[in-house]
Amino acid sequence: MDEKEIKFIQDQIGYTFKNQELLVQAFTRRSYSMENGGQDNEVLEFIGDKALDFVVVKQLSEEFGHYSKKYQNWEKWGKTEETGTFISDLDEGELTEIKKQLVQKNTLADAIDNLGIAYYLIMGKGDVEKNIQDSLSVKEDLFEAILGAIALDSNWDIEALQDSMNVMLNPGELMFDEDVNYVAEIQAWSSANSGNIPLHCFYPTSMQGTWYMPRHHMCIYGKAEQDTHFACEVLIPGIDYHFVGYGRSKNLARMDASRLAYEYLKDEDMLFSIRDEIDDPNYNDSIGQLEILARRGYFSIPQYDFKETHDEDGNPVWNCKCSIKEKDTVTNGRSSSKKDAKKQAAYDMLTFVLEEE
Repeated sequence: MDEKEIKFIQDQIGYTFKNQELLVQAFTRRSYSMENGGQDNEVLEFIGDKALDFVVVKQLSEEFGHYSKKYQNWEKWGKTEETGTFISDLDEGELTEIKKQLVQKNTLADAIDNLGIAYYLIMGKGDVEKNIQDSLSVKEDLFEAILGAIALDSNWDIEALQDSMNVMLNPGELMFDEDVNYVAEIQAWSSANSGNIPLHCFYPTSMQGTWYMPRHHMCIYGKAEQDTHFACEVLIPGIDYHFVGYGRSKNLARMDASRLAYEYLKDEDMLFSIRDEIDDPNYNDSIGQLEILARRGYFSIPQYDFKETHDEDGNPVWNCKCSIKEKDTVTNGRSSSKKDAKKQAAYDMLTFVLEEE
């Protein structure tokens, strides 16, 4: 892993390593170490798994909880502080469900895909031949190993861990019912348009409002509030403008910058619609085409329910219902073939979602 690759990874995860060997170790699979010697990332995975649980719970308590009393501490220049009992806007079950979604395998694997860093895994020959970097479990392990490396490199700096978790995971999508996930939208657009993901550069901001960051001659800037601590510059391959957002955290700054980029693409009529995703919607490929749209984030994976009946002559007749969590419509297929019944239901659903846009 060379310096350019290390810089790219650090920009993507929002953390700069003092000890870059830890970052390299986080990407090193056991298969490589067995063939070439050196340390692998398995212990870092263990550390990162525990660190992730902690920072996610901390984030949830901060987002949804508060104390029963507030007072002004005049020893700290009248700063408002909280005391008393802790009150949560969500109950234990609701918090547990959000945490479960945030730390599950698919979520962490998707985060690695969005960051575009699985490519840099250091693997042995067997892993390379099996394309193991595409495995959900391997991506989950990589996410945890990176967080474990950050924990050690920062000497367990909770703020650094939480910042990196926010940048890598973008938990706002699951914690809040956002109409548009701007970070995911921009990543998807860039991947579809150029085959590359956006680059993110983070900069600390001063309390006086001086932004210590490069000034590009074609920048679109967001609004910096008084409590802004970070700026994020988003660079999209193929787009001349740079987009600079601000926020109290790196994650919020990235969301702000992504929002600016999204609004620019929308104003320039450059956004893709769901119709642009499928070149030739057709009956024979409808099952796969519907799943492609789901994998690209337009809706949940379609569900198919089958029921077998028989006609007057005793021949089997298959009925298939296709449903999507976010859609009110259920489509039906009916055929002597189970596969054809599924295709009919899928094609009708595909037609519906494409026409609905």
